[in-house]
Amino acid sequence: MVWLYRIALALVIIGAINWLLVGLFQWDLVQVLSGADPFRPSTLFSRIIYSLVGIGGLYLIPFLFKEKINL
Repeated sequence: MVWLYRIALALVIIGAINWLLVGLFQWDLVQVLSGADPFRPSTLFSRIIYSLVGIGGLYLIPFLFKEKINL
């Protein structure tokens, strides 16, 4: 079950980093990977929320490499 936790955590971190890119630069990595236009217009409020989610994802990165995981 630890491997499932690590995969889920990695996906959350990748998603949060994408939201951080949208929040700070209005640039969407998922759009780039799918071949669409990477720039998306956003309101200031949504950019703040995206940035906070992205910062939360950056905070979780060390948990991905912890030896002991208490589920």
